[in-house]
Amino acid sequence: MSVSLQKGQKVSLTKDNAGLSQIVVGLGWDEVKRSKGFFAPKPKPIDCDASAILLKSGRLMDKGDIVYFGNLQHKSGTVTHLGDNLTGAGDGDDEQILIDLARVPAEYDRIVIVVNIYQAVERGQNFGMIQNAFIRLVDTRNNNEMCKYNLTEDYSGMTAMIFGEVYRHNGEWKFNAMGQGTTDPGLIEVCNRFV
Repeated sequence: MSVSLQKGQKVSLTKDNAGLSQIVVGLGWDEVKRSKGFFAPKPKPIDCDASAILLKSGRLMDKGDIVYFGNLQHKSGTVTHLGDNLTGAGDGDDEQILIDLARVPAEYDRIVIVVNIYQAVERGQNFGMIQNAFIRLVDTRNNNEMCKYNLTEDYSGMTAMIFGEVYRHNGEWKFNAMGQGTTDPGLIEVCNRFV
């Protein structure tokens, strides 16, 4: 049964799931319907990009530890981005990241999941134009959703979002629902928060 999480809530992934090895992190969002005037320029679709940042002792040590649309698989083979969705249209997950928890090298203690709006500043876009945003974790053995966090706050003016983190604590994997909006204009700036 899936656990519905609140902002800041932490949940163990492996404690009650013996043998859990792989999870899919599913991220979804919808664009808020915008009113269109007859002479108004056609708005560009909002392209949200999900990324996973692998940290050692809570810090980003190498740009190769960023898994995103330009680097779909971590060098260890344990974190894989399953492809870029350019619009967020449709139901369900818009982007997915596969994490092989059992094989993540021991030196990595956190995997931070972030979403930024591609060219947000240039296009005048922000998370106030996004609705129904969520992150969910799925057990790949049976496709059961273990937990889900719906982002319900008003994120107007925010151009990037730290959705949550999968992290090791006392030998078990846990998930922290973060929902922290930022005004970082792109992925590089989001990653600099962890250097």
